[in-house]
Amino acid sequence: MTRVAAIDCGTNSIRLLVADVDPATGELTELDRRMQIVRLGQGVDRTGRLDPEALERTFGACREYAAVIRELGAERLRFVATSASRDAENSDEFVRGVLDILGVEPEVVTGDQEAQLSFDGATKELTGSDHLAKPYLVVDIGGGSTEFVVGDDEVRAARSVDIGCVRMTERHLVQDGTVVDPPTPERVAAVLTDIHAALDLAEETVPISEAATLVGLAGTVTTVAAIALELAEYDPGAIHHSRVSFEQVREITARLTGSTHEERAAIPAMHPGRVDVIAAGALILLAVMERTGAREVVVSEHDILDGIALSVA
Repeated sequence: MTRVAAIDCGTNSIRLLVADVDPATGELTELDRRMQIVRLGQGVDRTGRLDPEALERTFGACREYAAVIRELGAERLRFVATSASRDAENSDEFVRGVLDILGVEPEVVTGDQEAQLSFDGATKELTGSDHLAKPYLVVDIGGGSTEFVVGDDEVRAARSVDIGCVRMTERHLVQDGTVVDPPTPERVAAVLTDIHAALDLAEETVPISEAATLVGLAGTVTTVAAIALELAEYDPGAIHHSRVSFEQVREITARLTGSTHEERAAIPAMHPGRVDVIAAGALILLAVMERTGAREVVVSEHDILDGIALSVA
């Protein structure tokens, strides 16, 4: 067994996984998994630059993660950075800060690489399953981008497009620096216009409607699942491999887009960092299900972070 550490730094959150991995079988034994909402991508869609306060929030999380990695004695570390740091003009500041704190440079992966890692992490446990039909469509709804991957045991096609819960919120659901609560029908329509244009792009590469099983990843999907399950608190064990029907997603999306900040914040399983962006994320999930005709989404707590850990070993 090899003890590895994996960090996934996206537009909205930064996450750590420390695990023992058997390189021969790919079996992963989790030792520590944690997440912080740092909103690294704050304002990037508008300014093209990483905000100094967002960078400091991210570096603070890195310092905490460095202590955990030392304590658990991970032999190898891989740090993967996704959408926000791909888009920013001043990404060199981000790279220098991470290198100083963790001793490794963040790998700013391409959208296709991100998609492959997400697929590997999400489907390892599903491969060989006799109750889920193939091919799978893995959809990873992030803060700045969404990845679409179709495959069986291996990836057939993948595409990353620039729609995510943070990007769509900042682009269409904010006025004078404040999220409009609840959003007007016109603002929701603007979000949907961008989503459907991005789905058109994704379909140029990925046959999303040919997939037999939709697998949903990341915080938007897991939060929608927590709401559907009426959890009193966020419970990864209950959420992992749960199934949420199209009708449930439609009802929850209508609830989220029709509610105020306070009403969304009062949902028991809602992370405070997702309150302002969950409505846009749910709109993405609903649009994907409408476009593909999926009657349910299989929710996975294992995603790009697990794929990074497997790649290290």
